[in-house]
Amino acid sequence: MPAAFKPGTRLYGRACTTELMIIRAPADAVEITIGGLPSATSAADRDGGSIAEGHGGGSLMGKRYVDAAGTVELLCTKAGEGAGAVNGELLEVKDAKPLPSSD
Repeated sequence: MPAAFKPGTRLYGRACTTELMIIRAPADAVEITIGGLPSATSAADRDGGSIAEGHGGGSLMGKRYVDAAGTVELLCTKAGEGAGAVNGELLEVKDAKPLPSSD
């Protein structure tokens, strides 16, 4: 179910151990899923469901994930089997900024 999120909000995977923190979120309501299931706002809400097909592959701790438009940015605080998605679109690992050359 779509909702408006604020930076700093922690999200938990229902079917895996993945934990994400919102770094940047749009003002509009979006649906953030982990492993293809709606994300939970509490670790107690984990129900042990199964990861949806196409939403596995995992999330890596310490990596930032963004959508194609760059409107949503999530930080993985605990690795797990589920991949994050916004409105059904899988998130990609954010590339590091290149360092300036030292002439």
